[in-house]
Amino acid sequence: MRRLRRAELPKDTAKLARFLIGKVVVRDLPSCRVAGRIVETEAYPRRDPAAHHFRGPTPGNRSMFLRRGHAYVYFSYGHHFMLNVSAEVPGVGGGVLIRALEPLEGIKRMEERRGTTRRVDLLRGPGRLASAFDIDRSLDGVDLCAAGPLWLAALSEPRPAPGDLTNAPHTMFRVAKSTRIGITRAAHRLLRFYERGSPFVSGPARLRS
Repeated sequence: MRRLRRAELPKDTAKLARFLIGKVVVRDLPSCRVAGRIVETEAYPRRDPAAHHFRGPTPGNRSMFLRRGHAYVYFSYGHHFMLNVSAEVPGVGGGVLIRALEPLEGIKRMEERRGTTRRVDLLRGPGRLASAFDIDRSLDGVDLCAAGPLWLAALSEPRPAPGDLTNAPHTMFRVAKSTRIGITRAAHRLLRFYERGSPFVSGPARLRS
């Protein structure tokens, strides 16, 4: 894996959400590294009424207004943390929610954190992946394009095919899009991106095919 450079990140929230499919979230912990390949994202672009940034910056959402490539971590409905990537220029709100990952490294640690050995369920959904990666508000604002405890990477080696948990090489995949999950405002917009055919994608079956 190699660290993503900020210059590689598209200068548009929806384009960034699509670009991040196939990229990797890396969490360096004191005892080990955990990593997962991004298979599902949602875009929350500027002036989006469904987004946390819609009414402007606050102490809680200010990371969404950083230049693209920073972490925005929030606590959802008092139950779990969720990881987002800031997506616009400084001072403009925009974010990409990381909804699901395919496990790559540190799987034993993920299983311990999640209390399951069912691999397809380790990182399927934003709350699950944050739990497995030990992501909380202490990581809010972290630069994901710099050395640190949480960063974004690109794979430099062939990856397994969707649904194949072996090491069989495969480099091609298809990105599909749909409406976003669990929102009521601007719910018609096709701003959710996912790897078609991946068993690690979250959401109802009609939004995974």
